[in-house]
Amino acid sequence: MTKNKRLYLLDTNVLMHDPTALFRFEEHDIFLPMVVLEELDRAKKGVSEVARNVRQVSRFLNELMHGDGTDGTPLNLDQGVALIQPEGLKLNIGTGRLYFQTQALANGESLMGDHSLADNEILLAALNLSHERSDLEIVLVSKDINLRIKATIHGILAEDYHNDRALDDLSLLYTGLTERDGAFWERHNTEDSWTQDGRTFYRIARHADDVWYPNQCLRLEGEHGIEALVREVSDEQVVFELAQDHRRPNLSVWGIQARNPEQNFALNLLMDPEIDFVTLLGTAGTGKTLLTLAAGLAQTMDEKRYREIIVTRATVSVGEDIGYLPGTEEEKMTPWMGALTDNLEFLTEPDGADQGGGAFSTTWGRSATQELLTNKIKIRSLNFMRGRTFLNRYLIIDEAQNITPKQMKTLITRAGPGTKIVCLGNVEQIDTPYLTETTSGLTYAIDRFKHWAHAGHITLKRGERSRLADFASQAL
Repeated sequence: MTKNKRLYLLDTNVLMHDPTALFRFEEHDIFLPMVVLEELDRAKKGVSEVARNVRQVSRFLNELMHGDGTDGTPLNLDQGVALIQPEGLKLNIGTGRLYFQTQALANGESLMGDHSLADNEILLAALNLSHERSDLEIVLVSKDINLRIKATIHGILAEDYHNDRALDDLSLLYTGLTERDGAFWERHNTEDSWTQDGRTFYRIARHADDVWYPNQCLRLEGEHGIEALVREVSDEQVVFELAQDHRRPNLSVWGIQARNPEQNFALNLLMDPEIDFVTLLGTAGTGKTLLTLAAGLAQTMDEKRYREIIVTRATVSVGEDIGYLPGTEEEKMTPWMGALTDNLEFLTEPDGADQGGGAFSTTWGRSATQELLTNKIKIRSLNFMRGRTFLNRYLIIDEAQNITPKQMKTLITRAGPGTKIVCLGNVEQIDTPYLTETTSGLTYAIDRFKHWAHAGHITLKRGERSRLADFASQAL
């Protein structure tokens, strides 16, 4: 007999990660063991993101239980509580019910191990349900890999929480770059070309199977190769603009020249005043921070487009208290800003011009570093971003792969008029618990912003730090 309906037993970490998980299982039912409620109760205090999520879960549960008993009759928890979606949530409306553990659990098997562990209590609850509700398919949902392994050993179907995934697989992530051969011009007829304000544009017919996004980068190889950016996309046609060649010394940005096509596209996106949101993805040494800082300094110091540069990043304890270290907010964040200070030192060192970088060629260049840090570059903690509005700022979010989608939304919505946000990261180096390559806030932002006309993305592939670092990233 096929079991069509499922009963999902939720682990505590699922609700800590996404409070709306209660309403995301469509027509299926949900079961919460008592140990999950106890863990939620222990985690409700504090100002962290997890504590806020836990308190939201408690509010949802309270609304569900009181909403089901508004007629004054006592709740019959054996029949479950209807999962009525609260006002304000725009989720798929399901018809499932929420069940709580109302009876003591039977003794577990010898394989269970330490019964005092919360994970084993949750697993024991799943085993009891599988025996009591043979008409349903029992599924344990947890973001804890070890718990899922133990559940599988005991014959319980276990799954990760997938609803927060931006993509099913990282290979599907938008790279921002399309590379074509010389046959591109034969396949796409050029309908028109023109020059405006020193910029060259091409309009081509769009084929039915073509996939183009605003500000997507196009690189054509061969004799008639070009580097261009998509500027307009419609059902019938696509308009390209030839990219500026920042590999040329006369088009360097704050003394920095692009060393490969991806870096050149990155500088085009960073220097474009019409693009308000840029994401740069790449491994260590690909130049993400250096290019972003150079573009920020050029537009803040030279062009006066932005009032100042604000730099923030996800620390290991992202969203938590940054401690009782002495000093101001910036001084407390300094240990996390090594990449910033390293790149700023390179950009302002007196002999930088001889090494292919650096905007100053005089002896006062090094002393200007501190002045730039103090006057034009502000270091801020993620803790104090909520509720702020940034006007005419150049905001850099470093290590964005360690930010959750909810935190990413909080940061991006801080942008006021004239502000540009740049997110940097490497999704292969995620340190935040329960975040993966497909659930990271950086992956989420790249996927959601690719259709917007004022956003751009490029994945940097080639390391330019040194031949040693480039080889090590590939061989080790």
